Amino acid sequence: MKLTLPTIAAGLGLAVALTFSAGAMADDPITIKFSHVVTDQTPKGQGAIKFKEVAEELLPGKVEVELYPNSTLYGDAKEMQALLLGDVHMIAPSLSKFDRYTKQLQVFDLPFLFDDTDAVACFENSDTGRELLDSMQDKGIKGLAYWHNGMKMLSTNKDTLQRPEDIKGLKFRIQNSDVLEAQFREVDANPQKLAFGEVYQALQTGVVDGQENTWSNMYSQKFHEVQKTIAETNHGAIDYLLVTNAEWWNGLPDDIREGLEKAVEKATEYEQQKAAEINAEARQSIIDADGAEVVQLSDDDLDAWRDAMKPVWDKFEDEIGADVIEAALACND
Repeated sequence: MKLTLPTIAAGLGLAVALTFSAGAMADDPITIKFSHVVTDQTPKGQGAIKFKEVAEELLPGKVEVELYPNSTLYGDAKEMQALLLGDVHMIAPSLSKFDRYTKQLQVFDLPFLFDDTDAVACFENSDTGRELLDSMQDKGIKGLAYWHNGMKMLSTNKDTLQRPEDIKGLKFRIQNSDVLEAQFREVDANPQKLAFGEVYQALQTGVVDGQENTWSNMYSQKFHEVQKTIAETNHGAIDYLLVTNAEWWNGLPDDIREGLEKAVEKATEYEQQKAAEINAEARQSIIDADGAEVVQLSDDDLDAWRDAMKPVWDKFEDEIGADVIEAALACND
């Protein structure tokens, strides 16, 4: 084939164009899509904002973090699938969402296992807790950090919420967790698995009678406006696991991954500090709103709840592991 001058020129032009295009692509920042299901005003929302701020500060021009709060991109029923497909890069679901990937994380759903948020933090920072971060690598999920939310309270649309018999026959919204389902069945209530974004309407219309949640989640979603009573049970924890797609994470350039690890560390420290503050403020705001009545339970009442729900531990001990449960209990000392 005889190459003419126009042909050579065209070829050179194409080569230059391709080289320029590749160079431009190399200089483009890596886009990180971070999706979650709560508002910016919650501990998780604040942690996500801090992660974006720190990541873009540590890696200027190299990463761009896009935040999608309050189920604007994916609800909690679909965000895990989106992560595994690579449609988002980071999510921070409740720990209850991971039971299909590892049964050990069900430990966080056991009722009355942890005395308070300090005990939860102790377990998360223990050797056992750190090992659980990497328990789903073979499923394509890389755990980056635990993020705090807070202890759970019970709420209903009834005037009386003091002892286990007060919720007999009531319908309670739960996360998609076998442990939480068993917890409510132990007290003769009817658990209903619903996505977080559907809870307010379900409470408002009577599809469910009650729910369990932290102060910040209840206040930010206005659950207290469609419930009559909130009992301070502190019967369990709702914390989050900040996770990423393992293949995507491991494929990042070393400098990018190291920078993001530092951003995760800074954001985690900030989020955990904000969690206690935001929950305390939300609790007071609910009281001041003069909507749902906040009920403080006596020691006898709390003992009744503990005794009623304690059989759940035995039902899931084999799946979770007695050693994991013991490590959690040791943090109450």
